[in-house]
Amino acid sequence: MGLFSQGCVPAEAQTAGAELRVAQAVSPDDARPPRKRPQTRLRVTPYYIPDGVYPRYNPGPDAVRECNATYVQEFRPSGTVIVPHMSCYWRRG
Repeated sequence: MGLFSQGCVPAEAQTAGAELRVAQAVSPDDARPPRKRPQTRLRVTPYYIPDGVYPRYNPGPDAVRECNATYVQEFRPSGTVIVPHMSCYWRRG
């Protein structure tokens, strides 16, 4: 018998392959991927007009802003430098 002869192959093995092919058949309608819904976009609008002041709060009608300016050392990769540093806060007036 040759290598490709079917004389010694049982009949059950031949029909099992045909059944497997039928089970793997896919109709064209099932092959389409499910449709994805586009993401919902939310529009965010601030409740105030941004003017560059942060943090945003109302210090009161009689508030006074106090600022202290000093020079401080900063250690940078190029070397130590002296830079101006200002810190401000609100106090009642």
